[in-house]
Amino acid sequence: MGEHQYDAVLILSFGGPEQTDEVIPFLENVLRGRNIPRERMLEVAEHYYHFGGKSPINEQNRELIAGLRDELERNGPGLPIYWGNRNWHPFVADTLRKMQADGIHRALAFATSVFSSYSGCRQYLEDIQKARAEVGAGAPEIAKLRTFYNHPLFIEAFSDGVRAALDEIPGAQVIFTAHSVPQAMAESSDYEQQLHESCRLVSESLGISSWRLVYQSRSGAPGQPWLEPDIGEVLRGMEPGQDIVVAPIGFISDHMEVLYDLDTEARAISEDRKLRMVRAATVGVHPKFLAMIRELIRERMGECEARAIGKYGPHLDVCLAGCCPAPGRRASSGDPRS
Repeated sequence: MGEHQYDAVLILSFGGPEQTDEVIPFLENVLRGRNIPRERMLEVAEHYYHFGGKSPINEQNRELIAGLRDELERNGPGLPIYWGNRNWHPFVADTLRKMQADGIHRALAFATSVFSSYSGCRQYLEDIQKARAEVGAGAPEIAKLRTFYNHPLFIEAFSDGVRAALDEIPGAQVIFTAHSVPQAMAESSDYEQQLHESCRLVSESLGISSWRLVYQSRSGAPGQPWLEPDIGEVLRGMEPGQDIVVAPIGFISDHMEVLYDLDTEARAISEDRKLRMVRAATVGVHPKFLAMIRELIRERMGECEARAIGKYGPHLDVCLAGCCPAPGRRASSGDPRS
């Protein structure tokens, strides 16, 4: 096949349990090789049990695939869509075997992560490499689509959610949230820079002059530096009676970190502090977000120009060899949830 020819799309994601008896095996997969106490794993397991042992990310990925399939069928290119996860079924290697059996040779991969970091970008490249090695000779070639934090359609889609939240409580303070990561991981990637730029672009599009970015879902050893401030600490420090919109810009769908850490824990803190909180929607299957994924596919196939807004241009198609490295031996490079 030619340089710009591809015959499938692969959705790459984190994975999550579908029922209660899958929670512990799933978390053991996530934490294998990491220095996270078992007590922390059991604590996180309770978050899943709170929702019947089922991660919402799987159904959200099915909805994303269905929406993208409709988008591609209507507007092209008419490529089949596959789905593979890092930590639970369907695993990437199993999906590549299915693609190989279907005669797929070269596919474009869309990872369900917006911002550059080891766990959000580089690790997906490693997942692909390991899966291809496991499948062996004839495994499909996989090219990961670029980071899209400053794509105009992503900014428009997320802005629509923040606008709807502000319609409920006009004049509220906007607090953007993203997954905290170890300071070492942040320093070795463009994670913070990209986050601040996305927040700035959304705020400018809505005429918001005052906003702040905070972090959530920290895990790992207490002595390990992670990005701060934490959303809980920020809410506890606010004066009673304030209106706030919490905007989870670091997540593309309402998975566990959103439903538990924001809709459950942050809301409880807000109620205790007499704060009126509205949580903005993630992009999910917003039509503009689906159109953006299609545009990224066409862009990589040489059918349209790469688009970006703001201070920085479009991200590179192919990540540089040294970008987003693992921070030492990743003792705790992400939350064991999704």
